[in-house]
Amino acid sequence: MAGKKASPTKIVILGGGYVGMYTALRLQAKLKAAEASVTVIDPQPHMTYQPFLPEAAAGSIEPRHVVVPLRRTLKRCHVVTGRVAKVEHDKHTVTVDMAEGHVEKLEYDVLVVALGSVARTLPIPGLADQGNSFKTVGEAIFLRNHVLSRMDDASSMADGERRRRLLTFMVVGGGYAGIEALAELEDMARYATRYYKTIKPSDLQWILVEATNRVMPEVSPRMGVYTVERLEERGIKVFLDTRVDDMTGGDVRLSDGTTFATDTIVWTAGVKANPVLAETDLPRDERGRVRCTADLRVEGLTGVWAAGDCAAVPDLSKTEQDPNATCSPSAQHAVRQAKQLADNLVASLRGRQPAPYRHKYAGSVASLGLYKGVADVYGIKLKGFPAWFMHRTYHVSRMPTFNRKARIVIDWTLALLFRREVISMGQLQEPKAEFARAASK
Repeated sequence: MAGKKASPTKIVILGGGYVGMYTALRLQAKLKAAEASVTVIDPQPHMTYQPFLPEAAAGSIEPRHVVVPLRRTLKRCHVVTGRVAKVEHDKHTVTVDMAEGHVEKLEYDVLVVALGSVARTLPIPGLADQGNSFKTVGEAIFLRNHVLSRMDDASSMADGERRRRLLTFMVVGGGYAGIEALAELEDMARYATRYYKTIKPSDLQWILVEATNRVMPEVSPRMGVYTVERLEERGIKVFLDTRVDDMTGGDVRLSDGTTFATDTIVWTAGVKANPVLAETDLPRDERGRVRCTADLRVEGLTGVWAAGDCAAVPDLSKTEQDPNATCSPSAQHAVRQAKQLADNLVASLRGRQPAPYRHKYAGSVASLGLYKGVADVYGIKLKGFPAWFMHRTYHVSRMPTFNRKARIVIDWTLALLFRREVISMGQLQEPKAEFARAASK
């Protein structure tokens, strides 16, 4: 009598960001339906390619083109739109708060933790009310509309304190996210002044505040200095070794005593592991990240894997200098770890030994606005247009699916032929306001 056919292994992936989507994409290509079923859980039905958010905010790329629809891309996976609330590995269950309000418990045989990170905040008075993060496409669209709407309001005002407040914009955090967001938004706002008869580029005040003594620690100190010099040439004020002490009501006080008022504060001062990890029975380090071995398995557990910003993965390229070194939270690591994780998971299911995650540092590229950039790749340092072109080339190559690659290249091509669109669509923030006003009368 034939034995009972084994059911497919239930693989559940927590998170549909870089690691979650890339892992699922590779698993669906490598695994047969009889081997495993793959479920991806995320609050959003899409993956956001964050390196392109600054260009989406500045109008160089259509915002819809920097997100990848999960259901369309992961055709052989089951996509669940919900927020992970709890993980009980001893019961092999995940509790999910579904988008429409009810709660579900999903069982798994293999778990992949790819919950990513959230903005790292500090106990600064006024931050919760005044700060704006820059991690989602919604936040990028909001900031674009917000900056242009401040210019719209200021254009009809006489010079004064309120006008200066509207035309002052501050970014906190000098890492890649902060530098690129600042550079692209400043570039857009400066371009937009040609359509405002009462606003000159010199009326705009852009401010960068960084708590350490340099920007973009991923590049060499010399390239960091070059970046600051280029920003200052554009009239951007850069405060290094400076902290924000207070921003209550938009009245900002810095640690060096500088004070000013602004309606726009962009917070990009680092990230931290997703706090939902505290609602799990998985081992975590002092920074709240899941402890992992070099082959991306969670320490001490069977059938659990993790990668990306939420995982403390040993950095084998640095362990000789620092045995406790772990990989930094970056898109470069996330994409590479996802590939290794998927391959290791498949190997494990088929009885083979997983391989450790090793990476060779290739370098870094950053955009400083249209046709401007900085790059440090394999020891070769580039500036200006060549670095900007390399930035675009690298990131479009990392963008998943040919569909999204083609749409982004088309956006760039059209931007070369036609002028930049600088329209505030502030109604997106309050779409029912006009209807509510009409109904109330």
